[in-house]
Amino acid sequence: MSTLLILLITFFAGMGAGLGTGFAGMSAAAVISPMLISFLGVEPYMAVGIALASDVLASAVSAYTYKKNNNLDIKNGSLMMVMVLIFTVIGSYVSKIVPSRTMGNFSTFMTLLLGIKFIIKPVMTTKQDMDAVSRKKKITGSLICGACVGFICGFVGAGGGMMMLLILTSVLGYELKTAVGTSVFIMTFTALTGSLSHFSFGGKPDPVIMILCILFTFIWARIAAVFANKAKPETLNRAVGIVLTVLGVVILVFNYIK
Repeated sequence: MSTLLILLITFFAGMGAGLGTGFAGMSAAAVISPMLISFLGVEPYMAVGIALASDVLASAVSAYTYKKNNNLDIKNGSLMMVMVLIFTVIGSYVSKIVPSRTMGNFSTFMTLLLGIKFIIKPVMTTKQDMDAVSRKKKITGSLICGACVGFICGFVGAGGGMMMLLILTSVLGYELKTAVGTSVFIMTFTALTGSLSHFSFGGKPDPVIMILCILFTFIWARIAAVFANKAKPETLNRAVGIVLTVLGVVILVFNYIK
């Protein structure tokens, strides 16, 4: 396998994953995994592990950027994170008992549909609207929604970032920037837990591929997060919608190739 091919694939995989993470809190696994499997022949389980490892720093730098711009809800985000981690384990256990092949493309279709949704019907909730929601409702919603997101993520194996963004904006009434900031904050810890688990059970990944994926995803996530925090709500909705729609189509193509 040529060094140039590895460099090109990891660059474009990292770019897609980084833009998805920085703009919309999307999991890098949805982009990086199919590209590594399709073009570099990486074993699927290890490809997911590398993607999750790439997600850690990308989500962390995105969360830092959103926090610096006061677009992160740590209190409710922490509650949701605990529930997500617990129910991801439960969902993973249930997936071993109940066949889930019919839900294999869940994350991809959700990415595509959510992208179209942001273009057609943008989230225009303000921080004033968000602050008007009672503390009790936020806590209850965070616990219930965290359980749902975690179970789906564990059962299907993907879709956590997209589910969180949808729930935070549509169910809990979050303003878009705060929803993305809170989502990437949660994804930092879920990706760390997932990557460590994958490498513990699956062995060591290819160091060159992993380092390049982490580096490129980190760079593009930082660029996207900086732009997102400076953009107007209308512009951000359109950017998120376009990024998700394009990534959704590209991932479908990669899955078809695979």
